[in-house]
Amino acid sequence: MEQFTGKVWVLGDDIDTDIIIPTEYLALPTVEDMKPYGFSPLRPELAGQIRKGDILVAGKNFGCGSSREQAPEIIKALGIRCVIAKSYARIFFRNSINNGLLLIENSQVQEDVKEGDSIIVKVGESISLNGKDYPIQPLPGNLMEILEAGGLVAAMQKRNGIRRA
Repeated sequence: MEQFTGKVWVLGDDIDTDIIIPTEYLALPTVEDMKPYGFSPLRPELAGQIRKGDILVAGKNFGCGSSREQAPEIIKALGIRCVIAKSYARIFFRNSINNGLLLIENSQVQEDVKEGDSIIVKVGESISLNGKDYPIQPLPGNLMEILEAGGLVAAMQKRNGIRRA
């Protein structure tokens, strides 16, 4: 079981893909070029404040809106280790897994967490905040295989014995 600790950034309900990365920045050549604009309609300063290993905690329906694959790519490029939300839009959930971004569903931690808190995630087991544990359901084995490989393409290459160039 993997365990990690991260600083929390708190977002609300219905964070859609236009908030994660606005349409006007999709024309930029790379995800690296786009990432400074992550979450800019909601919190223009946020992308510059996030550090590698940080954790997003959000409400319900995270990733709703269009099915743009850049949304989870931006979150991952910003260095976010995982997103914990009450619920996810289904297409966003799968796009995230396919891009190697860990998503955790939990409907309780949002009530107690504050921005800047540090939480411990025990993957497939629990979230710990200020001495209290919040249980989480483990992801199915096939999705964990994709996450552990760093994304769908890498998982399929590994499964088929193909070495990355």
